Amino acid sequence: MEIGECAVEKINFWRGKKVFMTGHMGFKGSWLSIWLDQLGAQVTGYSDAPPTDPNLYQCCGVDQLVTPVTGDVRDEARLQSAVKAADPDIVLHLAAQPLVRASYQRPVDTYAINVLGTVHVLEAVRLHNLQGGKVKAFVNVTTDKSYSNKEWFWGYREDDALGGFDPYSNSKACSELVTAAYRDSFFNPAHYGRHGVAIASARAGNVIGGGDWASERLIPDCVRAFGQQAPSVLRSPYAVRPWQHVLEPLGGYLLLAQRLYEEGAAYAEAWNFGPEERDSQNVEKVVSRFCGIWGEGAAYEVVPGGDLHEATALKLDCSKAKARLGWKPRWNLDTALSQTAAWYKAYLDGKDMLQICRSQIELFEQSRG
Repeated sequence: MEIGECAVEKINFWRGKKVFMTGHMGFKGSWLSIWLDQLGAQVTGYSDAPPTDPNLYQCCGVDQLVTPVTGDVRDEARLQSAVKAADPDIVLHLAAQPLVRASYQRPVDTYAINVLGTVHVLEAVRLHNLQGGKVKAFVNVTTDKSYSNKEWFWGYREDDALGGFDPYSNSKACSELVTAAYRDSFFNPAHYGRHGVAIASARAGNVIGGGDWASERLIPDCVRAFGQQAPSVLRSPYAVRPWQHVLEPLGGYLLLAQRLYEEGAAYAEAWNFGPEERDSQNVEKVVSRFCGIWGEGAAYEVVPGGDLHEATALKLDCSKAKARLGWKPRWNLDTALSQTAAWYKAYLDGKDMLQICRSQIELFEQSRG
């Protein structure tokens, strides 16, 4: 199946679908809300607050594109009430404490949000369907860091062992196990008939893109440093990560949710969404290329060290998504970096950022990989 065909298929599929999304105020969630709005979906978003100031959600007016509900995934009663009111066809679970270093500082919160939060969302869906709801598809967005990292230089496959050294990575592996348990115990359509929900998890690589202002993330740190006419500081210059534009995995989530909705249990499993092998690069190479694209005022310096453990090498094998979903990356690393730089420069120039996002989504949809 050609990527262009997938894009048309998704446009037809999503029009009028009712979607419940946790974490819609986050970086990924805001981009996905904008995209779903363009596709004609009716989105109810559930989040407690934007994670940073500034943030993509507010600068693009995403609250005008969705039905927003303020709530925390740790609040079980609030979440159940929100799912019941939304009466969704599809649930996309993106809410998370997403930062490795923050997980060392707040491990209890990290586990409560990433593990018990997942339980609460799945339980809300289970109870809603038992009471007559019609949720058919559920995608739990986890991370490539869910794997038990062996520091090898080939890509992890979906059947490799889960684990995680730090609280963030480990909590996301736990979220994967929770997802599997609910799928097997409560939601298998073959066993539970109309109460069944096709559930999958999605493990993406390191995303970049405009509108991310999180602390201690590579590209946001660069943009902040460049704005202060200072060099960006690299802690782990030789760490290899699977870099990809944020629209790459989001396109995978949309396609996966469609397959789950239409074909059910055949796609109810774990899926990797990452870049081509050549785009898994070390930190210094990525920043060097970003500096070259940014131009005047962009520089970096290497200050190795730090007392917190972070994996040195991490890659994903996405052959299953390519073969069975018809998904593949569309933008290489240079294009992803160029589009990211263009977004931040437009923001600094005071442009209409919702329109910039819409234009980049349209450009992405037109790309064939």
